[in-house]
Amino acid sequence: MKVICDRAALVDAVTLVGSVVVGRTPSPVLKCIHLKTEQGVLTLAATDLEVAIRLGIDAVDIESEGEVVVPADKLTQIVRACDDPTLTIEKDDHAVHIRGENSHFKVFGFDPREFPAVNGFGDASVTCTITGAGLATLISRTLFAAASEHSRYAINGVLFDRHGGKLRLVATDGRRLAMANGKCDGPEGDSSCIVPIKALSLVSKLLPHDETVVRIAITDNQIMVAVGEGETAPVLTSNLVEGAFPPFEDVIPKDQDKKGLFDAHALSSAVRRAALLTNEESRGVRMSFKDSTLTLTSRAPEMGEAEIQLAALDYTGDPLDIGFNPQYVTDALKVLDNDQVLIELKAPSKPGVLRIGTDFMYVLMPVNLQ
Repeated sequence: MKVICDRAALVDAVTLVGSVVVGRTPSPVLKCIHLKTEQGVLTLAATDLEVAIRLGIDAVDIESEGEVVVPADKLTQIVRACDDPTLTIEKDDHAVHIRGENSHFKVFGFDPREFPAVNGFGDASVTCTITGAGLATLISRTLFAAASEHSRYAINGVLFDRHGGKLRLVATDGRRLAMANGKCDGPEGDSSCIVPIKALSLVSKLLPHDETVVRIAITDNQIMVAVGEGETAPVLTSNLVEGAFPPFEDVIPKDQDKKGLFDAHALSSAVRRAALLTNEESRGVRMSFKDSTLTLTSRAPEMGEAEIQLAALDYTGDPLDIGFNPQYVTDALKVLDNDQVLIELKAPSKPGVLRIGTDFMYVLMPVNLQ
C-alpha cells in the first residue's frame, strides 16, 4: 500500500475517527485506526465494539492499493505534528511508514485481518432524513440532560422518537428532562430507540450546521447515521441502549398557572451571578416571582449572600418563591439560540418548565431551600 494524502484532510479525518477509540481496552487492535484504499478513496475506520465511525478522503493519490492498522494515538500525534502539505503513507512487511518532506516515521501496526469489520451505510433502509443543522440543534438541546450514572442504564442515552414527519429527542437524569422537536422526512411509519450518550456526542462532531442531508437508519439493535452522500460520507454505527425509556410524559406538568417571559441572555446572566455565592451545602438559588420582577437570592454559610433583580417581559399569576439548582438552569439556557424563554410554574414543591414555543421544553425539579 502506498498513498499520498492531503495532510489537512488527513488531520480532520484522523481526529474524527480517533474520537471513537477508548484508552483502556483488553484488545490492542481496538486502540487503532484502520486505513484502506478503495475506488480512489482512503477510508478510515475505528470502533470500540459499541460505536464505530467510518469516513473517506478523496484528496489522495493512490499509488498502490492496500490496508493498514495503526495505533490511533501515534497516528494522530504524527499527522498533527507535521506541517507538510502532503504526507505519504506506505506499508511494508513489518511496519507502516509515514513520510513528509523532511521527516520519516516508522510505526508498528497490526494485521488488518484482526480489525473488526466496520460497515458503511450501504443499502441500509432509511428510517428518516433530516438536515445537519436540524439534528445538531436537537442533540445540543437534549444531550446535556442525559444521565451519566451507570446504575441508571435505561436512561444513559437519548430517546429518538420519530412519528411521521416529526423527530423528537428526549433525555432525562431523573432530576430534569429535556425534550426537543424537529422536522424530518422519510417513509411512512413510526420508530423509537434509545441512543447511547457517547454515540450522540460523536454524531454532533460529524454534523455540519447547514442543509446537508443526514440519513438515519434504525434496526432492532443498531442505529446508523450517514452525513451526506458518496463514498467519503461519514457514517456512525452504534448499538442501542437496551430497556424501556421512562414514561416521561407522565412527569410533564399540565396545569402551570404562573408564567413569566424573560430575555434568555439576561436570565442566564442573572442565574450565573446568583450562583456565585452558593456551595455544596447550599446549592439552590431562590427565585421569587412577583408582578413583573424576578428576584434571585442565594446564601452560603461563611461566604455571604447575593441578590439579583431581573425585569420580566411579562408575568401572569400570583407571587411565588421556588428554588432551583442554578447549574441545571444555565445548562438549558446556554444551548438555546432564542432571545426569549418562557418559565411556567405551579407551586414551590412542583416542577418548573422552560419552553421555547413547541420546539423545546425543559422540566426541572425544584430544590428544598429550608
